[in-house]
This record gives sequence, C-alpha cells and structure tokens, in this order.
Amino acid sequence: MPVPINHARPTRKSAKESAFNQLQQWIIDGTLLPGEKLNDTELAEALGVSRTPVRESLQLLEVQGFVKMYPGKATQVTDVEKDAIKDLLPPLAALQALSAELAIPNLNDETINVLEGINQRFAEAIRTENYYSALKIDEQFHQLIVDTANNRYIKRMIESLQAHVRRLFFHNSIVLTDKSIDDHQEIIELMQAGDAKKLQDTMKHNWLRTIEFFPRAN
Repeated sequence: MPVPINHARPTRKSAKESAFNQLQQWIIDGTLLPGEKLNDTELAEALGVSRTPVRESLQLLEVQGFVKMYPGKATQVTDVEKDAIKDLLPPLAALQALSAELAIPNLNDETINVLEGINQRFAEAIRTENYYSALKIDEQFHQLIVDTANNRYIKRMIESLQAHVRRLFFHNSIVLTDKSIDDHQEIIELMQAGDAKKLQDTMKHNWLRTIEFFPRAN
C-alpha cells in the first residue's frame, strides 16, 4: 500500500483527531483509492503515531462510510457512488441555506470583505481553469458562512455531509462555472440586505445545480 510521506505529521496532543483528518483527506482526494486495503501499521508509521489512534480513526471512518472493516481480514476504502449525490446534496443545500439565514444577524464589515475576497480568488481559479483550487476555495466561501451562523449542531451535520460531497466532486472532476461566481456575489448581497427568503433560494440552487454534472445521477 503506497502511503504518502511528504505531509505534516500530527502532534501527539491531538493524534487521534489529526490522524482521522489526514486519513479522511487522503480518501477524499484519492490518495487512498476506492477498494484499497489499509494497513494500520503502515498508516501509523506514515502519520508518526501509534496504531491506537489509527485504529480509532478507521472505526470513525467506517461509521461515516469511508471505509469498510472486515474483522480478522482487512479494512478497505469504500467505493465512490455517483448516485449518492442525489441523496447528499438536497439536505446539504437545505442546511447551507439555513446557515446563510442564521448568519445574517452576525454579519460585520470584516466578514463581508473576507467573503468578497474569497470570491475574487474563486473567480480567478475558474478563469484560469484551476478547478481543483476552485473547489477548495468554494468550500472556504461556504464554510465562512457556516462559521458565521455559529450553530454547532448545524456545523457538525454539514461537516459530515460535506466530506462525502467533497469526495464525489474530486473523483468526478467537477467543473465549476462563472454562474457560481455570480451566485456567490448574490449571496453576499442578499445577506447584507437581510433578504432571508431569496437568500435561501439562491443558496439551495447554487448547491443543487451541481447534480446536473453527474450523468448517472439524473
């Protein structure tokens, strides 16, 4: 099993959390491929931790559906199911829309300026056809809105759904368009105006449009 070595190793203080985050990221971005068998000893060595946090992380990843553990046999990365996008995006879109509405009372000039700056970087990534970077920046834009909403329960649910959506996006090379740039700008303006109804509609549409890019999901 090829394991990357050029990455930041987790600190012992947060070994379990860091191991989980790194393993999840490797599964999401395809460093650990669907169907690949995972060896906890090799992973522990690569991460610079003991086998215990790795095993605990793999158990959490199984609960989330990223790996499948076969006791006494093997642990494998699960397959990427394109059709899952139809089940993932509607609840994620609804939660993102709710977060945007809840963020309105917490907005300040600094947050607006940061959102506009992120959207400028997002636009540049799309126009230079750096779609991998665009996906990462798009996530930063929406994450800031979720953080501004300041609801830990919604945040946890979004994190779980977002991880699976991110994996589908990366594995299917989703191409974001100029329409997404316009959506972001409209979202910023609607948040500033306090137009919760139109904001929710725009946010949902921004997410649900992506289903169109999954041929097998139609």
